[in-house]
Amino acid sequence: MRDLLTHAVEDYLKTIYDLSLNYGRASTTQIADVLDVAPASVTGMVKKLTGTTPPLVEYQKHRGVVLTPDGEKVALEIIRHHRLLELFLHETLGYSWDEVDAEADLLEHVISDKFEQRIAEVLGNPTHDPHGDPIPTRDLEIPSHATLCLSHLRPDERGSIQRVRDTDPELLRYLSDHGVVPQASFTVTGFTSFDGNLTLLIDGQDKPVVLGTRITQQIFVEKE
Repeated sequence: MRDLLTHAVEDYLKTIYDLSLNYGRASTTQIADVLDVAPASVTGMVKKLTGTTPPLVEYQKHRGVVLTPDGEKVALEIIRHHRLLELFLHETLGYSWDEVDAEADLLEHVISDKFEQRIAEVLGNPTHDPHGDPIPTRDLEIPSHATLCLSHLRPDERGSIQRVRDTDPELLRYLSDHGVVPQASFTVTGFTSFDGNLTLLIDGQDKPVVLGTRITQQIFVEKE
């Protein structure tokens, strides 16, 4: 089916999938914000996607959009391409983790399934991308991944960074400079209730780092 879809349609399906993970159903306003298009354009595309054979989304006015099983399959194929490309760019070509998302966005639509599988084999069939996000398997199943936000931890609790949302390159550079990267272990040494700031001490570092809620809500951890 992917051979018949435009890059724009694939971007819509991937965006709806991501939003649905957080909100259950994606609103047209949320989709418009992510894709930086007019809400009217989103409504038109969503109606188009409900009319495909088979339908790729289900839409109810005022209740939002959700992918059908066929739409989810296409979204997961694109996500697999994207995250394998991110890891290939990072591990093989030396891109930093704040650079790979934009490059993968350009390439994810054009590589073949054969090329995707060759990348996976070269990388040892990895399960997670450089930001810790799970890579769908060849059968389009999602490996287990952390869902606990760092913002929920409190002083004296320990954990390890598992994944970081990759939508803000500047934030990724800041976190990398402070050692807040996947697989880093840490101890929470401080919390201020009036602003939600957390103080972390990353194992092996001398200076703690203070992170606000805008940041801690984008970091997912595993408690030790």
